[in-house]
Amino acid sequence: MEPMRKDLCPSVSFIEPSRFRGPFWAGRCLEIDSALPIVVIVYDPRFLDHVPSPLHVERPDRLRSIVERLEREGLFHGVEAPPTATIADLRLVHRDSYVEWVRNLGEGFLDPETAVHRGTFDIARLAAGGVLLATRSAVRDGHPTIALVRPPGHHAGPDYGGGFCYLNNVAIAAAEQVAAGRRVAILDYDAHHGNGTRDIFAENPAVLYVSTHEYGIYPGTGPAEDTGTGEGRGFTVNIPFTAGCGDSSYVAALDSVIEPILGQFRPDVVLVSLGIDAHYRDPLTSLTLSSPGYVDLVKRSAALAARLCANR
Repeated sequence: MEPMRKDLCPSVSFIEPSRFRGPFWAGRCLEIDSALPIVVIVYDPRFLDHVPSPLHVERPDRLRSIVERLEREGLFHGVEAPPTATIADLRLVHRDSYVEWVRNLGEGFLDPETAVHRGTFDIARLAAGGVLLATRSAVRDGHPTIALVRPPGHHAGPDYGGGFCYLNNVAIAAAEQVAAGRRVAILDYDAHHGNGTRDIFAENPAVLYVSTHEYGIYPGTGPAEDTGTGEGRGFTVNIPFTAGCGDSSYVAALDSVIEPILGQFRPDVVLVSLGIDAHYRDPLTSLTLSSPGYVDLVKRSAALAARLCANR
């Protein structure tokens, strides 16, 4: 298998702030394009049972508001219920000792902001199962699939959790596809660098991990110079943004880095970790992506998957 050209990755540097701050056009976020293929939604109301604390930023209302909006717009139909990921599924990316530790923890903390309660492990397994089902469905049927799951996962590494994350949902789904002989591209648009996903696949040339993130905030990783290790060198692409970056910065990243590199990598499957905290109204980050900017980001990512791997 030919490695990525190394010169494509180190050239990625800090992307300077855009002065664009678009209006909050929430309505546009639910535009329907009749030319788009069927979209499958994976969801389970048990995801709302995960409550780290009443005032925690990663709270059920975040997911509940999405579901309620989809219901009001008549878009929440044909929903598939996820299975619970098996222990064998988790071991595709997490070490046995970590899986057993989280399972037996009962109550406690992975870090000061990542609380574990009774039932946390089971709901985290359900979230992983949701992304597994979504990926399997897309690969089987060639339909774009959305997994509305929580808790999130991209800060969970081989033997650690944190940053509200317990199990790495997208990494588990990617590893299953790699085990089946497929090449997987992961596009991580969360405002925070996905250190867990990076660490899991840093040495794996079958997974291209691309992260756009605000550099210098939690978890403090993701410099442009980090392109992976060993056989995986060149397959980790970090695009660190400075505070204030917005729509034009993301367009530049897609035009000059993401689309060319995915075209070279030729994935069989494209997975997207769609964090919404790069939005300009998010109180914890300093990126300024607008609602229309998010729409364009998703549409262009979906178009890449359609062009390169038939909506998989």
